[in-house]
Amino acid sequence: MSSPAVVWDAALLGYDLGGEHPFNPVRLELTVRLATELGVLDGVELLVPTAAGDEELLRIHAPEYLAAVKEAPLVGWDVGHGLGTADNPVFSGMHDASALVVGSTLLAARKIAEGEVTRAVNIAGGLHHAMRDHASGFCVYNDCAIAIDWLLDHGFDRIAYLDTDVHHGDGVQTAFYDDPRVLTVSLHQHPFTLWPGTGYSAEIGTGKAAGTAVNIPLPPHTKDPGWLRAFNAVVPSLLAEFEPQILVTQCGVDSHEEDPLADLSLSVDGHRTIYSTMRDLAETYTGGKWLAVGGGGYQLIRVVPRSWTHLIATVLDRDVAPDTPLPAGWVSSITKAAPTAEIPHAMTDDKDTAFKPWGDAADDPVDIAIRDTRRAVFPLHGLDPDDPRD
Repeated sequence: MSSPAVVWDAALLGYDLGGEHPFNPVRLELTVRLATELGVLDGVELLVPTAAGDEELLRIHAPEYLAAVKEAPLVGWDVGHGLGTADNPVFSGMHDASALVVGSTLLAARKIAEGEVTRAVNIAGGLHHAMRDHASGFCVYNDCAIAIDWLLDHGFDRIAYLDTDVHHGDGVQTAFYDDPRVLTVSLHQHPFTLWPGTGYSAEIGTGKAAGTAVNIPLPPHTKDPGWLRAFNAVVPSLLAEFEPQILVTQCGVDSHEEDPLADLSLSVDGHRTIYSTMRDLAETYTGGKWLAVGGGGYQLIRVVPRSWTHLIATVLDRDVAPDTPLPAGWVSSITKAAPTAEIPHAMTDDKDTAFKPWGDAADDPVDIAIRDTRRAVFPLHGLDPDDPRD
């Protein structure tokens, strides 16, 4: 078995919503350049994706929606299906660019399914908001849901999806809300305070899938210790009971305190801890099988490149020490392109990520979410929601 797979090609920069849109592909380019200059990608053969075909896109999306996406750049802005809005503007080559993102996540999934690797990462993926028949939240096609559906047809029948983006992973939850084979877990800013307004603890799945949709809505300004307290109070116990064969993780970094579109207060150090925790969970529960994708993240210079370089490094077992200085060449190129940008000096925000495990009788602000979520789903897995040992 070869080393973990990294999927990347500059063609993925073509998913460009244009103008001043916050979903700027430069964040991907800066991440790959930073990972390269730090030596994280030394000797790694980057896997070049091809666009997903209609057959794969139709796993999740409606035929009329695919037709609308293909036609939108030609017929104008009034095409419906959530296209042509401020969030989801129509752009030239939209279908091809979106299908390539899906193809990149499918390539990562295929490498794991075929036993060539146990881990794979695609930072260009993570378009978790796209719905069956409409675009949503900067997302045209839902690569996460399509890859999960593909994996269900290629040797996997118990898949755990962990979504750490600041926004609720609504598109993936919707796709598998009645499918007991897929456990979807989303930690996000409370829907009272942030789009898309879904992801309450009471959203638990339906029918035989009741308990397989798990939502942990966190209060604004939650910092690393609170986020990690909530994650560790809910996720490991559910994974132990669900017994997944693979982890699929959406690793959006818009949970950072400097992100302009949301109000959680995590740090690059918190993100690094999340990734290492996911790696440990994969080793414990899925035989190491872990497919990681990107997602949101809109502080393009100070946050996304550092956090996702840590993600790539974690997948590759080439962990970057937090105090590692940023390479002079990378800093110089940023300074030339954005002379007024404040550039961090190292791969850390110098934040303490230590947390107190839930069950210590403390009244942490996130404990309401922990209790509500555990009480909503733990009994459906044979777990005691009020016993910290479960």
